[in-house]
Amino acid sequence: MRNTFAATLLEEAKKDNRIILLTGDLGFSAFENFMRELPKQYLNAGVAEQNMTGVAAGLAMEGYKPVIYSIVPFVTMRNFEQIRNDICYQNLNVKIVGVGAGFSYGPYGHTHHSLEDIGILRTLPDMTIIAPGDPTEVHLATRAMLTTNTPVYFRLGKAGEKILYNKEPRFRIGKGIILQDGSDATIVATSTLVSRALEAAALLAKKSCSVRVISMHTIKPIDAPLILESAKKTHAVITLEDHSIIGGLGSAVSEVLAESSLGTPFQRMGVPDRFTEKIGLQEYMHDQNGLSVHLIASAVIKLLFQRKPT
Repeated sequence: MRNTFAATLLEEAKKDNRIILLTGDLGFSAFENFMRELPKQYLNAGVAEQNMTGVAAGLAMEGYKPVIYSIVPFVTMRNFEQIRNDICYQNLNVKIVGVGAGFSYGPYGHTHHSLEDIGILRTLPDMTIIAPGDPTEVHLATRAMLTTNTPVYFRLGKAGEKILYNKEPRFRIGKGIILQDGSDATIVATSTLVSRALEAAALLAKKSCSVRVISMHTIKPIDAPLILESAKKTHAVITLEDHSIIGGLGSAVSEVLAESSLGTPFQRMGVPDRFTEKIGLQEYMHDQNGLSVHLIASAVIKLLFQRKPT
């Protein structure tokens, strides 16, 4: 995902010299071409993310289109006050790009795990949150976010995520993508777990269970019409995310369903509300936190057998 973002950003920056990339002293394995070809549109702000955010706000006020980039915890939590007061309060055109969604930096430990970012930034007015599920979505989402004039948080994986599309889908911010249709249950997934949702659906298909899989690449604004349509069409809804069970995709979907009168059985699947004691690669970390393909499929089956309250 990271390399696709870097390549797409370079393409767009060549067309628009108002796009300025600011990095927190990293990205040197991804942005060499950008530095070489567009040196006047690149700024290494150093390990000073609060300052980088303030500089980006100033650039936006002068008509530029700044993009700030760092590892997720450093570009969302270390500088949260500046995002809130400097960017969102003034509704400025700053793009906040965090690399390392979920357990992408699994072996680095909890300081580099990205499990609270969506929940934190979802509270901010005027903030759009995009979490693409594969490199194709990254390419389309990068182009789409650069056409907007409001704050965007863009969440990237970096662990060699699979390409999930044979051809480019129609991409719109705020509108989920149906990767495959089904009639029994719906899995709404985001970020690095979209591929696991498809694997679980394939496993369930062998048991004659038809599953709709949605890539919910935009967490805010959430695609409420698609969620409600899916809850009406299928008999159960499960959310799947590489984020704390609190505050992320599952919370956003549950809010939509709770305010409806549908009563469709619903379950959130995400990272438990605890600090993990395990350290390892992304796939291992998913498995250790109850997000294996087998457990996802089992959760769907269990939910389908729940009876609606009378």
